[in-house]
Amino acid sequence: MIQRRTAVAYTLGAVIAGMAGFAQAQQAQEIYIPLVSKGFQHQFWQAVKSGAEQAAKDLKVKVSFEGPETEAMVDKQIDMLSAALAKKPQAVGFAALDSQAAIPLLKKAQAAKIPVVAFDSGVDSDIPVTTTTTDNKAAAALAADKMAELIGKSGEVALVVHDQTSRTGVDRRDGFVNRIKSAYPNIKIVSVQYGGGDQLKSTEITKSILQASPNIKGIFGANEGSAIGVVNGVKEMKRTGKVVIIGYDSGKQQKNAIMDGSMAGAITQNPVGMGYKTVEMAVKAVKGEKLPKIVDTGFFWYDKTNIADPKIAAVLYD
Repeated sequence: MIQRRTAVAYTLGAVIAGMAGFAQAQQAQEIYIPLVSKGFQHQFWQAVKSGAEQAAKDLKVKVSFEGPETEAMVDKQIDMLSAALAKKPQAVGFAALDSQAAIPLLKKAQAAKIPVVAFDSGVDSDIPVTTTTTDNKAAAALAADKMAELIGKSGEVALVVHDQTSRTGVDRRDGFVNRIKSAYPNIKIVSVQYGGGDQLKSTEITKSILQASPNIKGIFGANEGSAIGVVNGVKEMKRTGKVVIIGYDSGKQQKNAIMDGSMAGAITQNPVGMGYKTVEMAVKAVKGEKLPKIVDTGFFWYDKTNIADPKIAAVLYD
């Protein structure tokens, strides 16, 4: 009888240990990381999403990816972040539309010991454990150098920027403006306008710039929607070929504009790599690993001469 009880006890112990091991394994497989992006209207974010999903597959974690319909919807993005945090994820990825508006929620995440990985746009806080991003100031400075070269280092230029609240909007504007002011004294910046990254709004802004400054030589569009808006505005004003256009990001429309000559060239980021690194850093944060404050995902200049280069083609997207 004693032997039987002992055998039962051993059996129950083995079952309990097995269940515990299964639960631990299941828990390890169920790391959940929501990513809240700045939007969904640009192909850039679809490319970031594909990188995040590939990382989730490789690292055996679960991710979700969402963003508001437009990059003007700060309040909706905040609601999405709140909903994501309410699910008590192990970590969260966040690309801020407004570098300050989300800070109260990020403080709640910090109090709940949910690591925050910022991507694309950082926030004005040290709460994020790291930020996966492009060096936007350096990238925009390169765009300024290319603009200066193409317009003969003199004349009037303008900028159409997506916003003045996100880190990317501010850094791309400042990177371009500061390089022009410091290195090209004969170039005058006549206008800096904000179109919310919306193609239609950016088109109208561009037309207004051209009407106000008929001698303008070049316009920099600081993200995908802005750049396509500039191309369309210049075309509608029948100034194609007379105004140098430099864009930012990729997407089928920008690639086509470069190939047909209506856009001189653009800066491309590495959106797939950005999405992948965001999830990878979040998993490392969950495991308690030490992370660098910035993960630079890189940028490249591309135009008609190198768009087919394998190194460039690898970071372009449709």
